[in-house]
Amino acid sequence: MKLFMATLATETNTFSPMPTGEAGFKGGRDWFRNDGSRHPAAMGNIPLIVWRERGEADGHEIAESICTFAQPAGTTLRSVYEGLRDTLLDDLRAALPVDGVLLFMHGAMVAEGTDDCEGDTLARVREIVGPAVTIGIELDLHCHLTEQMRAAADVMITYKEYPHIDMAERAHDVYALVTRTVRQEIRPVIAYHDCRMVAMWRTPLEPMRSFVDRMTSLEGKDGILSVSFGHGFPWGDVEEVGAKMMVVADADMGAAEALAARLGQEIWDLRERTLGHHDSIDEAIDHVAQAGGHGGPIVLADVADNAGGGAPSDNTEILARLVARGVKSAVIGCFWDPVAVGFCAEAGEGATFTLRIGGKCGVASGDPLDLKVTVMRVLAAHSQAGLSGGRLNAGPSAWVRVGGPGGGIDVALVSVRQQTFSPDAFTGLGITLADKAMVVVKSTQHFHAGFAPIAAEIRYVSAASGAIPPDYAHIAFTKRTRPFWPRVADPYATNL
Repeated sequence: MKLFMATLATETNTFSPMPTGEAGFKGGRDWFRNDGSRHPAAMGNIPLIVWRERGEADGHEIAESICTFAQPAGTTLRSVYEGLRDTLLDDLRAALPVDGVLLFMHGAMVAEGTDDCEGDTLARVREIVGPAVTIGIELDLHCHLTEQMRAAADVMITYKEYPHIDMAERAHDVYALVTRTVRQEIRPVIAYHDCRMVAMWRTPLEPMRSFVDRMTSLEGKDGILSVSFGHGFPWGDVEEVGAKMMVVADADMGAAEALAARLGQEIWDLRERTLGHHDSIDEAIDHVAQAGGHGGPIVLADVADNAGGGAPSDNTEILARLVARGVKSAVIGCFWDPVAVGFCAEAGEGATFTLRIGGKCGVASGDPLDLKVTVMRVLAAHSQAGLSGGRLNAGPSAWVRVGGPGGGIDVALVSVRQQTFSPDAFTGLGITLADKAMVVVKSTQHFHAGFAPIAAEIRYVSAASGAIPPDYAHIAFTKRTRPFWPRVADPYATNL
C-alpha cells in the first residue's frame, strides 16, 4: 500500500500577546520538507519516524510532505496557516493515488478566520482522497475534539500521558489501525462524550494514573480499538474547548458511545480529586524553608508562565519574591530573554553588572527586574532533552547568579523560547541541582518526567500575573456557549 504522511501543528493560546507567524513554523523548532522522518528526533517528527520505519519494514511506499511544529503562542496568521496547509495538500495531490493518510497535528491550532485548523485540514484532505481512503490522525491530548475532525477522519488517537512521554507509542497505534483499516480487517467508528469540564489533569498522579491504566486495559477487547481522553486546552477561545472522552470501536457505534459515556462519568466523579492544588508564591517559599533542604531539592513549577501553553516565559513574579525574601540556594528558569543573554555574552564570564531580566512581553510578563548579577557561564548553543526522545534547541544561553559568585539565586537565560523539560536545561549550563533547596521550573507538567527522579518533592505554584493562570472558572471565553465545570457546579443540569 501507499501511505502519505505529514506534520502541521501548534497549540494556540488565543489570549497570548504573541502572534504565531512564519518564523514560528520555519525558524528553528521543526521545519522539514519531504524528509522530516530522516532527521534526529525532535518534537514534530517523532510520529513520522515511527510511520516511516513501520511502513518500510512492511514493504509499503511512503510519501512525505511537510513537518512543522511551532512553539505554542497566539493565533496563527491566516496567510501562514493557509500557506502551510496548501503546501501539504499540494503534496498530497502529487502523491495520488494513496491508500492511507497519516497526519500528526496538535488539535488546538487556531488561525485568523479558522478556529479549527485540524478539522479544516482534514476536511480538505478528505475532499482530495475521497471516501475510500483511510485517514488517521495523532493528536496532543490538549486538543479541541471537534465534529469536523470526527466527520473527516477514520482513526483519531490522542496521547494518553501528560507529560507527553508516549508520542511514539501512540504513533504505533495510529499506524496499526490505519493499515488494518486499509486491509479491511476493521471498520473503525469514533464516538465522543462531552465531559463538560475545563481543567488540566496530571497523569502521573493518582487518581489519574489508575484511570489512564484502565483506559489502556480496555483496548483490544470487545471490539474497542482505542480509548483517548482529550483533556482540551483551556486557553483556546473556541466553541468546542473542554474535555471529551473519545472511543474508537470496530463497526459498533453503540459500544463506542456507551464506553465513552461511562468513562466520561468516571472523570466527572473524580473532578474534585484531580483538580490539584496550587501554592501561592509565598506559601511555596515558606514550605521549602520549613522542609530544611533534606532529601534533595524541592521542585516548584511556575505553571502560569509555561511557554508550552503560549506564555512568554519571561514572567518575573517568582524571581522577584525570591530576591525580596533573601532566598539562597535556589535555581530558576528558563527565562526567555535573548537581550539579557546578549548582554551576558558581551560582558563575558566572571563579569558583575546590573542586568535587566524578564518583563519584556506585556502585562503577563510582570515587571522587569534590574539585578546585580555575576555571569557564571555563557554558551553559544544550548539544548535540553525533550519528550519521547526528542532534543530541543535553546540557542545562545547564559547562567547568571544573583547575590554574588559565592552563593545566591542561579538564573538560566535562553534565547529560544521553550518550557523547562529536563534537568540538563540547568546542568548543561554548569548549574548544580543536588545541593539546592529549591528548583523553580517554568513549566506546567512536562518537567515532571525529567525532574521527578531528582526531586524530594514537587509543588505547583501559580503566579497571579502569568499568562496561563490555572483559574479555569474565570477564563474569558466568548465562544463556548455550553456550561462547564468549574464555572457551573452542575453543567449536566441543563440540556444545552
